[in-house]
Amino acid sequence: MSELELIGLAGLVLLFVLLALRIPVGLAMIAVGIAGNYALSLAAPYLRFEPYLKQFKTLLWNGLANYELSVVPLFVLMGYLASQTQLSRDLFQGLNALVGRLRGGVAMAAVCACAGFGAVCGSSLATASTMGRVALPELRRMRYDPKLATGTLAAGGTLGILIPPSIALVIYAIIVEASVIQMFQAAILPGLVAVAFFIGVIALQVRLKPELAPLADPMEEQARKQALIRLIPVLVIFGSIILGLGMGLFTPTPAAAVGVFAILAYGLLRRFQSNGLGTESHQRGGLTLTGLREALLQTAVTSGMIYFILFGAEVLKGFFTRAGLPTAMAGWAGTSGLDPWVILIVMLIILILLGCFMDSLAMILVVVPFLWPVLVDLNGGDYTTAATAAYGLDTEELKIWFGILALVVVELGLITPPVGLNVFIISSLAENVGMRAVFRGVMPFFSAEIVRVALLLSLPALTLFMPRLLSG
Repeated sequence: MSELELIGLAGLVLLFVLLALRIPVGLAMIAVGIAGNYALSLAAPYLRFEPYLKQFKTLLWNGLANYELSVVPLFVLMGYLASQTQLSRDLFQGLNALVGRLRGGVAMAAVCACAGFGAVCGSSLATASTMGRVALPELRRMRYDPKLATGTLAAGGTLGILIPPSIALVIYAIIVEASVIQMFQAAILPGLVAVAFFIGVIALQVRLKPELAPLADPMEEQARKQALIRLIPVLVIFGSIILGLGMGLFTPTPAAAVGVFAILAYGLLRRFQSNGLGTESHQRGGLTLTGLREALLQTAVTSGMIYFILFGAEVLKGFFTRAGLPTAMAGWAGTSGLDPWVILIVMLIILILLGCFMDSLAMILVVVPFLWPVLVDLNGGDYTTAATAAYGLDTEELKIWFGILALVVVELGLITPPVGLNVFIISSLAENVGMRAVFRGVMPFFSAEIVRVALLLSLPALTLFMPRLLSG
């Protein structure tokens, strides 16, 4: 390796060290980017440091002015409004009214509710946290085995990152210059497969060990009707967003705007109905002025954090590009003699391991710029024409397939021992349930996820079916 490439490699190692020390992702990337570029200017005087610093005055603005990124604060606001309107509670209770009478039905309803809430939230950690607060008390009241209850919610929370719309998918699409709409379309079937697998895991466990999930007492007919009535507008909101994006009826930014308006209207209507019925304050649903203010503040904070991370990623990208590290890694992979499928599997394993302690957005921004050039080079190295040398896919299809695979294994990292972030969240919410018990409960779902990854690897058509269908 050249001296510049060695500096780039040292910068990559330093970045992971800083992340392991819990330095904020954006700050770590900016620090490594600036320090690395200074080191490059010392090693190669023609790589001047001052022009690199001068680009900072436009770098942040260019990111904020990117129209495709305008969807980010809208998706974030949609998730916070859904949480403040207690929409997650209405969704869970309605699904519970449908399937709660089955053995394991409450856990199955929790999985479906996680998938539905993920459609408006887009964050696995937020999905796990929100649905954990909603569903854990009910699972505890129904005397579900703590391992099954916590394992279900930790695994169900991973659906938030993949079920469209997903902020991580938007960022990935921008990095590899893929169609955001096609990425959303491609995520639908793999997301539904995950829901089906998780429900199957629950059904199998309670069939083998019925004591894990006692049969629920019949819900009072009036309460059941009310839960089903409240479920209808929730399903309409979720369905309109997912189907509208999947069918290509509107682009992500209008879809997010429609979602924000629909959830806001639903929350205000629910609040008005609660006040009109004289419902007790602790039982009222809908959106309060305090809740709206909190949602707006949290949206501002979260969006600012995301844009700051994106800015840090651009700073870091400039350093790695100048060092030539992505090109060097692609060249090494191409001359290593390893089978392209082996290299792809190694990439996925790396993503699983990193997913144990890194946020999904940070992983996409840090790792994908290295992995994607390697795959393109293995697949023929042509960004503009069909290149089917390694995987039997053209470059555009490879972008979609790899993106879904990457997000699925990032999901897997969230429940991978010993540091799965979703497991930490659910363990902190569950009373008297330790980390070890949650990991034991999540292992059957982990096994199902491994099967899903193998299925998506062996059948790329499963990922590409919807984009091919709707584009052709």
